[in-house]
Amino acid sequence: MDDLTFYEKLVMKTQTNYSNFFNVYASGSTPVKLTDKPALPYDEQIQILADKIKQADHIIVGGASGLSAAGGGDFYYENNDSFKKYFGKFAEKYNLNGAFSGMQYPWPTREEYWGYLATFLYTTQHAEIRQPYRDLQAILKDKDYFILTTNQDTQAIKAFPEDKVAQIQGDHRFFQCSQRCSDEVWDAVKPVEEMVKAMGDDTKVPTDMIPRCPNCGAEAFPWVRGYGNFLEGTRYHQEYQKISDDVLNHLHDDHLLLIELGVGRMTPMFIQEPFWGLTGSLEGSYDVMINRDYQFLPEEIEDKGQSIKGDIAKALSDVRQILEK
Repeated sequence: MDDLTFYEKLVMKTQTNYSNFFNVYASGSTPVKLTDKPALPYDEQIQILADKIKQADHIIVGGASGLSAAGGGDFYYENNDSFKKYFGKFAEKYNLNGAFSGMQYPWPTREEYWGYLATFLYTTQHAEIRQPYRDLQAILKDKDYFILTTNQDTQAIKAFPEDKVAQIQGDHRFFQCSQRCSDEVWDAVKPVEEMVKAMGDDTKVPTDMIPRCPNCGAEAFPWVRGYGNFLEGTRYHQEYQKISDDVLNHLHDDHLLLIELGVGRMTPMFIQEPFWGLTGSLEGSYDVMINRDYQFLPEEIEDKGQSIKGDIAKALSDVRQILEK
């Protein structure tokens, strides 16, 4: 425990809470006592957020899956138009229900599995910066900021300098050994491009193109948490070190603004609950949560936060307009 960074310790604490109250989270709720104060009207909430951005000495943004989904990256959980657009041949052949379902599918061969996985990774690696991220770029221009994200889709590091981003759940740009035989992660972008090109209209890649660990020869795997043997090695700790250093450098700011974007019920322990804890303990902090589905404002920070239930893309666009950026 002593080897953990400051932010890792915050996450470990909230992970214990998640385990103890798993059924509550799974039902779409939270065990944290929430305020009974009625939420302000949307326009007032957006104005408060814009004012807080203007006043802020430093801003820490926590971006989760809802942020990418708001910009069109919504193909993960359902067989919608976006999924058909990017994964059409797999959706039709295997009747998959979103990109994540493909990661759990019992593929008949490893060549077919890698055909799907290469398609998945190529889609995110080569996606343009989505509009909510562009609005966030404009909003944060000329401000001192840091981005913490649980998204692995490379949107954050396309939109912002890498030294201002911590990707604590992994990154689609890298492979790791599926057996974690070493601490290495290595480039996945070029191998994925080559697999997709070789696959063409088919749904499987040539056997000799299945990527393998350069050390032990086992199959490679994307360096991502969620459906594999995630490597918590050097790069993982470097990502946590970045967000830890940033928080520690701004503990005593007069105006520290925390912004949660699209944090759902699957991973509140990585962004939301650490942000709530920081807001409650730091005198100069203020937390704004934007979520399409949930409006959770803890009673403990009811005077130091706003919970905005609404579309993230619209909210960021509206704030940008108020700030005239």
